[in-house]
Amino acid sequence: MAEHKHGEMDIEVQEKTFEGFVKWVAYSAVVIILLLIFIAMVNG
Repeated sequence: MAEHKHGEMDIEVQEKTFEGFVKWVAYSAVVIILLLIFIAMVNG
C-alpha cells in the first residue's frame, strides 16, 4: 500500500467544481430573492 503524503494530490478539478458550485448557489439565491420580491409586489 502506498504511503499518503499530505499536499501532493492534484486538486485542480475539485477546485473548479467547487467554484462552479459556489457560483451556481449565488446565482440561484439572487434569482430566488428577486422572485420573492416580485411575488410580494404583485400580491401587495
